[in-house]
Amino acid sequence: MSDQTPASYPPAPPAGYTPYPAQKSGTNVLAIIALVGAFVFPLAGVICGHIALSQIKRTGENGRGLAIAGLIIGYVYIAFIVLMVIIAIIVGVAASSAGYSSYSY
Repeated sequence: MSDQTPASYPPAPPAGYTPYPAQKSGTNVLAIIALVGAFVFPLAGVICGHIALSQIKRTGENGRGLAIAGLIIGYVYIAFIVLMVIIAIIVGVAASSAGYSSYSY
């Protein structure tokens, strides 16, 4: 016989005790929607991104980077659209005040 004793295992935790906090390992769906939506409809990307960050903070899911990327892309796209509208208005006002009119004297 050998003098070695079998390996001892730690005692089992008490009933009803979970040794590790339950944490979801999946990616937040709204974070994915925020990233995709930022390219298609930027306002949806921004809204879903903010909601996703709130859910991720509360539940501990993955996808924080996706939500932030959706927010950044959405905000940049919205700013670009607003800038283009402002430029179009300025160009339109400048063209109309430059003397181009359909009235002839």
